[in-house]
Amino acid sequence: MKAVEIENLNKSYQNGTVALKGVNVQIDTGDCFALLGPNGAGKSTTIGIIASLVNKSSGKVKVFSHDLDKDPGAVKRCIGLVPQEFNFNVFERVDDILIQQAGYYGIDLCEAKQQAQKYLKLLDLWGKRRDFAKNLSGGMKRRLMIARALMHDPQLLILDEPTAGVDIEIRHSMYKFIKDINQNGTTIILTTHYLEEVEELCKNIAIIDQGEILANTSLKKLLAMSKNQTFVLDLVNPVEKNLQMPQLSLRHIDPTTLEVTISKHMSLNDLFKILSDHHISVASMRVKGNRIENLFLEFVKQGKKHES
Repeated sequence: MKAVEIENLNKSYQNGTVALKGVNVQIDTGDCFALLGPNGAGKSTTIGIIASLVNKSSGKVKVFSHDLDKDPGAVKRCIGLVPQEFNFNVFERVDDILIQQAGYYGIDLCEAKQQAQKYLKLLDLWGKRRDFAKNLSGGMKRRLMIARALMHDPQLLILDEPTAGVDIEIRHSMYKFIKDINQNGTTIILTTHYLEEVEELCKNIAIIDQGEILANTSLKKLLAMSKNQTFVLDLVNPVEKNLQMPQLSLRHIDPTTLEVTISKHMSLNDLFKILSDHHISVASMRVKGNRIENLFLEFVKQGKKHES
C-alpha cells in the first residue's frame, strides 16, 4: 500500500496564480520523503492539499488508500501536520495544548494524558509540562508542535521545515527523534531548507519548482547524477600558487590548502595517485558544500525533468 498517491494535481487561485501544474508523486509506506523547492515552488500548497487546508483545482489525492474527495475525514485521521508557523495558544500550558489536541480525535482524557506524557518525555519537554507555551524557547515550541501532531499516533507525519530557527544541538536531537519514529513505522514527508538534513534523514526525494516536479527519485540515484565533486585538501607542506595539474581542476586557497574538483568517474585512489606523482602529501580532506544543494540548484536552473 502506498502512503500517499498524488495524481495530476493542479491548483489555480482566483487571481490567476497557478501554484501546481499536474503534480504526480507516490510515497511508499514507511518512507522518509523529502519535498524540496525554492520559496513559492508549490511545496506548501501540495502539503496544504494533502492536509485538507487548501482546496485543489483538479487531480486525485489518496492517503493510505483513502480518497481525499470521498473520505476526507479518514485522510485527516491518518495525518499529523507540523506547519512552519507556531499556531497554538501561547497562553495555555504545554500539557493542556496536547490534551486538547487529543480531544479533537476522540481520545479520552486518561489516554490523552498518557500520550502527552509519552511524547513530552521523548521530546525532552516533560519538565516544562505545566509552563505556559509563551515561556518556551523557539526550539521547545518547535518540539511542542511535533508532540501535538503525534497525539493521535498518525500513520503519516508531515514536517514543514521542522528545524527552522533551532540551534545545532536541538536540530540533531530532532534528527534522532525523526529517525526513531520513522524506523517504528511512521511515514514522513519533510520539507526543509537545510539540505544536509535531507541527506541525513531521507530515502526518496522530489524537487518541485514553479508548480512542477523536476525530479522524483531515490536519494541514492539523485546523488549519482552529480557530475563533479569538490574536496578541500589540507596539505602537509606548502605548494606554489601557480601549481597546475592538467587532470584536475584546482583552486589555490592558501599555501597549504587546495580546492580540487574531480569528475564522478575519477576515484579517490586516482586523485591521490596524481597528488603523489606531484609529491603532494595530504594531511586531511573534506567535501566542499552539500551534494544535494548543488544538484538542487542545477535542477532548478535547468528546469530539467527526471522521474524514475
